This record gives sequence, structure tokens and C-alpha cells, in this order.
Amino acid sequence: MDVEGKRRRPRGGFTLVEMLISLAVIGVLVAIALPSYQRHQERLRVEQARRDIGMISTRLSLLWEDARSYPSSLAALGPGIPLDPWGRPYQYLNLEDPRSRGQARKDHALVPINTDFDLYSMGPDGRSVPPLTASHSRDDIVRANNGRFVGIAADY
Repeated sequence: MDVEGKRRRPRGGFTLVEMLISLAVIGVLVAIALPSYQRHQERLRVEQARRDIGMISTRLSLLWEDARSYPSSLAALGPGIPLDPWGRPYQYLNLEDPRSRGQARKDHALVPINTDFDLYSMGPDGRSVPPLTASHSRDDIVRANNGRFVGIAADY
């Protein structure tokens, strides 16, 4: 009470309980939104890898038209080969080279997925092995069927 015997009116503002409830609500909203945002970002990375693989495949095909053979490495394409969306180089294997036998990417029946060249990103985990059914290869972004499929290995 003040000196005149009247009660004071509370000042405007938030109580500690109100602020804690507000922070809890914000925390719940962030916990719901963050995974959705991360899934969206991952979809964008996969799409970028698909576009890059398509562009590199086209450049390799043009080189094949000129020389009737594929290069031994992507360095033959010159500058401008991007890194994959996870910051690693794209993987390339010329399947016409006899030294590449046995290293080709393979489907569930262990049949090579390409006859000309393999081109892929090792995906978010950065690990890969030739069979697409292996756990380390399921998240790879691969070119298969000589370019008729470009996408996530698990979808092939």
C-alpha cells in the first residue's frame, strides 16, 4: 500500500511465469520446425547433385563424341567441375578402362549399373562401396542405366 492507503496497481510487463511459458512455446515451435527445415535443405542438396551429375555427364558425352573414348579422370574436362553439395569431389570411373573392371557400381543383383562410366556423389555420409545395396551406398546420388536414371541410390 502507498501512503494514502490505496493499493498499487501492478506495473505493465510480464511475470517470470509468463516469460517461461513463452520460452517453452517458442522451444516447441523450433523443435517442430527445425527437422522440417533440415529435410528441405537435404532435398535441395540432392537436387543440386542431380543437376551437377547431369551437367558433368553431358560434358563427358561431348568429349566422347570428339575422341570416341572417355577420359581417365574428370580433370580432363578442365576447370569448372563443382564439388558435390557436401563439399567433396564427384566420383568418376571410366568403365572402358580395363583397370576399372570389378570397381563398377552394382545393383541388388551385383550387375553393373552402367556400361560407359560411373559418376556419383558419395552423399551426406561421404562413404560408399560399389554395391548400391550396402548401407554406406544407400544415400549416394548415382547415375545409372547410362544416364537414364540420376538420383538417390536407395531409389534405384
